[in-house]
Amino acid sequence: MSIPAQASGTPDAEPDGPEGRLRRFATIWSRAIFPSTATSMTRAEFEQHLLPLARELDTILHARPFDATPAQRVGGALVAAHCTDPDALSSTLGVIDSYLVLYCGGNGPVVLSTEDSRARCARIQHALAGGFTQALRERTLTEQEAIARSALTARSHAEQALHATEARFRAVFKDAAIGIGIADLDGNILEINDTLTRMFGGLEHHVRSHKVNEWVHPEDSPHVWKYYDELVRGEREHYSVEKPYYRNDGTVLWTNLTVSLLRDSEGRPEYQLALMEDTTERRLLNLRLRYEATHDALTGLPNRTLFFERLEKALALREGMRFGLCYLDLDGFKAINDSLGHAAGDRLLVEVADRLQSCATAPGEMVARLGGDEFVALTTGPRTEEEVDELAGRILSALATPMRLDGRELTVRGSIGVVEGPSGERTAAEVLRSADITMYRAKAAGGNRFAIADAEADARAITRHGLTTALPTALDRGEFFIEYQPLVHLGDGSVHGAEALVRWCHPQHGVLGPDRFIPLAEHTGLIVPLGRWVLEESVRQANFWQERHTDGGPLRINVNLSPTQLHHPRLVAETVDVLERSGLEPGALCLEVTESALIGADDDLLKPLRQLAEMGVAIALDDFGTGYSNLANLRRLPVSVLKLDRSFTQGMQHHPADPVDLKIVEGIVSLAHSLDLAVTVEGVETGAQAEQLRQLGCDTAQGWYYARPGAPDRIHSLLLADAV
Repeated sequence: MSIPAQASGTPDAEPDGPEGRLRRFATIWSRAIFPSTATSMTRAEFEQHLLPLARELDTILHARPFDATPAQRVGGALVAAHCTDPDALSSTLGVIDSYLVLYCGGNGPVVLSTEDSRARCARIQHALAGGFTQALRERTLTEQEAIARSALTARSHAEQALHATEARFRAVFKDAAIGIGIADLDGNILEINDTLTRMFGGLEHHVRSHKVNEWVHPEDSPHVWKYYDELVRGEREHYSVEKPYYRNDGTVLWTNLTVSLLRDSEGRPEYQLALMEDTTERRLLNLRLRYEATHDALTGLPNRTLFFERLEKALALREGMRFGLCYLDLDGFKAINDSLGHAAGDRLLVEVADRLQSCATAPGEMVARLGGDEFVALTTGPRTEEEVDELAGRILSALATPMRLDGRELTVRGSIGVVEGPSGERTAAEVLRSADITMYRAKAAGGNRFAIADAEADARAITRHGLTTALPTALDRGEFFIEYQPLVHLGDGSVHGAEALVRWCHPQHGVLGPDRFIPLAEHTGLIVPLGRWVLEESVRQANFWQERHTDGGPLRINVNLSPTQLHHPRLVAETVDVLERSGLEPGALCLEVTESALIGADDDLLKPLRQLAEMGVAIALDDFGTGYSNLANLRRLPVSVLKLDRSFTQGMQHHPADPVDLKIVEGIVSLAHSLDLAVTVEGVETGAQAEQLRQLGCDTAQGWYYARPGAPDRIHSLLLADAV
């Protein structure tokens, strides 16, 4: 295997460039394993030989999606280069563990996190060791077959040249680096070499005292003794298996075993020849690499990889079995990291892990760390409905005890999402997604509690996520449209203006009101381009009305501003640009701002509103009465209209009206008029309500009594119909 090196002189080949760091890694690698390599190359030539292998490891480290399998080829290439000494593999794994991420971690298009890079490095080590082992095994088996043929030849020629053949056979038999044993077809051990004796602890009589078929072990593969029976019956010439043995001291010896049938000159089965390669250390290495790849380095808990394996097994259990899962996220852990430092945060996570382990000690229970401050606890069995709730309660109780950290006592809280159900109905990804959604529901409810998964709540959360991801392209695809609700003058019933209300015509969910997507747009930041589009469309429509309906078209268009838009630095400039391009007078535009958005507003926030008001743009204080603001603050706000919240006028829908509501509205109207503010009322639904509001002095109103929001061409065909 050869990969051309990059030409020197390129920027990447500079000492601090990616190619320079890669070459330093190859240099370190060659220095580590060259002394144990049986090769005719010089060290400089050997380093050049390792460079393409180092480049391949670099490529594997940064591959997306990540796949460590190609590292097996690197292990095989080491064997092909005669790096077969066990120290060569051990040194290679050490170099990769210490230097691969250090010199190559930043070479990829995306910088890997420390946790991700270490996990990838461990899996690369595991794959490389596997490839090295496989290649070494194939090479060994080839040598074994050669030895076997030599042994057969030696035995065959014994009758013709006993002395010469015996000497040759003994030389091969005695000096072989692998264990060799000969037995008859009844299993009696006739000959063993020194290597095999050492493999079993150095006591030859311990080996000879057993028959071949007595060397059983609980971890024997099911087909081992089936192959053996076929061989001694002459139905099979040889077989190769991985087989453990007990040594004389009770320890376990793992071997790659190849057994061949030896026939006499007439072809009848006569002996069996066993060749054994000691793979105990290699197996322990693989187990260690497997452990590191499936366990969290900080806490020692199973990691995401091992947890998913266990969860998938739990979900595939037989009928009648159930599972329960607790998904834990610590509340406020980021504040601990930010204030005390990440080292203290790590110690806290270790303590949390210890407490969680003490909560899940029953059979069928396990705890894992998914990453960061996220942990999961899994329980399986026939009665997990009660057990998982008890497990969640134990976890919260264990966390409630204060933890001492750097002389401080910290109380750790957590939010838990609980999912429980029968095996075989959901995939592991679906279960974890439901638990994640439920955990955030518990966190939104105040934290330090657990919530039970609910299919409807999951569906709503998934729908919200789908709407959030669809929002950015919905505006480009023209899926939004605007409906207009008339603003009616209470004195004469004429149309005073209209409020623009944005709607989303979703391809799957149909027409969605602003309450379904405006909060999502606020969260994602899309509210700014969406708000500008609404302003442009509304102003264009208002200008069209004024041009086509000079005999009483809407005098004003009301457009809502979100809190995020209020903080946008180009609010004034974009509003001026929209008005100038459309030709609409500033006085024909009214921007509605909710009262809650202006509570405690400083001069910097009010400055753009004052600039717009000075231009002639009307500012309306929407939902007035719900923000509990100081009425005296109205004097400092650049507003010209109060939009009274519908909660104050609901008691006026029927006659007689609620006297308390009458007094409140009367007081607000009197205060507003004394400050030269007009009063608009939302949610007018009956004629009695409209008449009462007119008598109280309210200026304009809107609501279903007059018209529901609709297409712009309906504004001039408004029909008043009392809903009573």
